[in-house]
Amino acid sequence: MTQRNRARRSCLSVPGTSPKMIDKARSLGADQVFIDLEDAVPPPEKARAREIIVASLNEGGWGERTRAVRINDLSTAWTHADLVAIVEGAGPHLDTVILPKVEAPEQITWLDLTLTQLERSTGLEVGRIGIEAMIETAGGLVHVDAIAAASPRLETLIFGPADFMASINMKSLVVGEQPPGYDVGDAYHYILMRILMAARTHDLQAVDGPYMQIRDLDGLRRTAARSAALGFDGKWALHPGQLDVINALFSPAQEDYDHAELILDAYEHSTSEAGGRRGAAMLGDEMIDEASRKMAFVIAAKGRAAAMTRTQRFQVPVP
Repeated sequence: MTQRNRARRSCLSVPGTSPKMIDKARSLGADQVFIDLEDAVPPPEKARAREIIVASLNEGGWGERTRAVRINDLSTAWTHADLVAIVEGAGPHLDTVILPKVEAPEQITWLDLTLTQLERSTGLEVGRIGIEAMIETAGGLVHVDAIAAASPRLETLIFGPADFMASINMKSLVVGEQPPGYDVGDAYHYILMRILMAARTHDLQAVDGPYMQIRDLDGLRRTAARSAALGFDGKWALHPGQLDVINALFSPAQEDYDHAELILDAYEHSTSEAGGRRGAAMLGDEMIDEASRKMAFVIAAKGRAAAMTRTQRFQVPVP
């Protein structure tokens, strides 16, 4: 399965130490569930969490959701053991591995090679397990282009706001919110755009990190709308109550989805033999051309990934 087939509007995080929360995640409206071995698991519980995660993945019941595990970063003593335990124990039921705090392409190369060895030793198809890279430090952002190009397994770049804010000494304690005193624009605009450009250049998805004030849905809407407007594919959720907001913001409005599909239909007709093989045409009062088609395809693809249903149909114009 390639990254193009894995929608990630909402990515729900669940701790690897909680079988009940993992079980509940199977029935929630998240496009991806990632089980966490990193921040949500204290050091004495790492080994037990691996066992719980392997059992949960093998149990099944995940439907069409992307199944991911966030392992510990490469500065720790647990990364290799995490990877071996999860892939050897539940490799056939794992879609992606999330590597946190990626700062250099060599870290992605290491993960790719290690996954290849584990896939071969366990009889899995080489390359079937994808990689998601978290950009959470100043160094990671500086090297994000090289990171994005480091492996054909790479599917997604993820912005990790909390660690990033600490990395650059940002004067704020509220993750994702504007730092006090910064009143000249959006303090995160450059960061988000930098990640987005690297992702799009290498045909990857771009996902925004979590909003940690889990009861503040207005704050979630405000921060999620920012990355959704730029073109990010999705956002992490830390609580089931955040999923509906995220899914709505990262899906097109019904009117926009219908309009996009109409543009695609109209352009296909206009460029066909029956439509006169024209490179430009009118859709109502709107002129459409190849550039219009590309823009419409982006919106239509998001709607299709969200399983939206059309409410308008294209009518071939009468000569």
